Amino acid sequence: MRQIGMATALCALMGTHAVAEEFKWAGTTDPQTLDPHAVNSAPVLGFLNNVYEGLVRRGKDMTIEPALATSWEPIGEGEGWRFKLREGVTFHDGAAFDAEDVQFSYERASGEAADTRSWFSPVASLEVVDPYTIDIKTNAPNPIFPDSIANWMIVDKGWAEANAAATPNKEEGNFATLNANGTGAFKVTAREPGLRTVLEPHDGWWGEAEHNITRAEFTPIQNPATAVAALLSGDVDFINPVPIQDAARLASNPDVNVIQGIEARVIMLGFGHEAAELKYTGDAGKPNPFQDAKVRQAVAHAVNVPAILQTIMRGNAEPASQLVSPAMRGYSEANAARPAYDVEAAKALLAEAGYPDGFSFGLKCPNNRYLNDEAVCQGVVSMLAQAGITAELDAMPVQNYWPELREDNFDMYLLGWSPGTFDAEHPLRFLASTPNAEKKLGSWNFGGYSNARIDEMLPIIQSEIDDTKRQAMLDEAAEILQDEMAYVPLYVQPLVWGVRSNVEMTQRPDNFFILRWVTVN
Repeated sequence: MRQIGMATALCALMGTHAVAEEFKWAGTTDPQTLDPHAVNSAPVLGFLNNVYEGLVRRGKDMTIEPALATSWEPIGEGEGWRFKLREGVTFHDGAAFDAEDVQFSYERASGEAADTRSWFSPVASLEVVDPYTIDIKTNAPNPIFPDSIANWMIVDKGWAEANAAATPNKEEGNFATLNANGTGAFKVTAREPGLRTVLEPHDGWWGEAEHNITRAEFTPIQNPATAVAALLSGDVDFINPVPIQDAARLASNPDVNVIQGIEARVIMLGFGHEAAELKYTGDAGKPNPFQDAKVRQAVAHAVNVPAILQTIMRGNAEPASQLVSPAMRGYSEANAARPAYDVEAAKALLAEAGYPDGFSFGLKCPNNRYLNDEAVCQGVVSMLAQAGITAELDAMPVQNYWPELREDNFDMYLLGWSPGTFDAEHPLRFLASTPNAEKKLGSWNFGGYSNARIDEMLPIIQSEIDDTKRQAMLDEAAEILQDEMAYVPLYVQPLVWGVRSNVEMTQRPDNFFILRWVTVN
């Protein structure tokens, strides 16, 4: 399996640096909430990995390692997993951590109001054995379960209940939206949404500090030029992302280092499969052409991915053929080829589907979530026009974007997906399973794509321990998704970070910025 490119600047132990430092960084997206169970998105989970912790975590090389659990082992013949919890851990407010908090966090994170509930679709129950031992029973053998909960963060039961935050509320918010009380290496000391968030070290943290930060401040900066200027002037020590067009210029500056890699995230186009009618443009109210696989295949042929990679991504991204990149476990080598750019083939498919003169529709896109997201959507609009399809682009900030998708306010949309487990099962569960709230499946399948064979195979894929048999099912699933063009995978997003030359940090392919690995020299 090809490994993801990952640029790493080694972190030194705090004792190596005599002087403790303040650190400032900027990104395009402010965390939507501080509640770790309210919004299942990378900007939220990546930020909160500095504040909250789970039973397990990912290390610098993305391997699973102990966190609030010191060890775990299978129970019986695939009945589930037993986790031994770390003793002597305290939350930021001084409260002690134990199994009661884990049980509460399971019920909270898997409840109907939680955006993280799909993580627990394989779970039958969580049982407290003693104050520092829990059993998580699964519906079937699940060998990858520990990998799947690396971003499940534990909330203090007493704190949440005392502050009327026992249930996440992503729409209206609650105390946990603006306040945090984790066990992580850093605690939130100030939160001004859209302006700044301040973190300071948690003096009672159980782990060994690999940083020399006394105070860290995050500022959302949506304008790329403003972010670059702030980095060059030293107003901030780190920006993510670096605009692709500025990467070479920044790399040539002696005061700045550019760290480049390939993210685990696949950028794709999604469709309103369930919608009987189009919702936008002059064709609103007419039958939805995207319910026809030939039309979706036409879109795939009409989008010139090589041109997007060359002109918009400046050669810094890789084409994608599936919902996961080649570096992920379970990637299907048998389905590595993606549709060729072929406008005439697209026109022929449209004609076969009954749209020889094309049609018009609405394309929803974020303008501050993915690297060059709006520019990519503008390119897609121009390319589809060459095949006779007229797209009306509606680009918006990500805080407005997710509600639009959840309300089905789209005909087609742009989505990026990074599998939290680094396994091909992950997007099948979240993006390709028939949406089912009771089974906690398909929670990010906005368009309502459904295939009975995918639904049938998913629980078997989750429980199969024979790699050959498991891969055969993943190959079949990839082939189904390609044949039906459930989504149009475009490319694997690049990682381009900019950091002051006196700062050392680690870049991981999940694009999570881990503050406890930062040193300022």
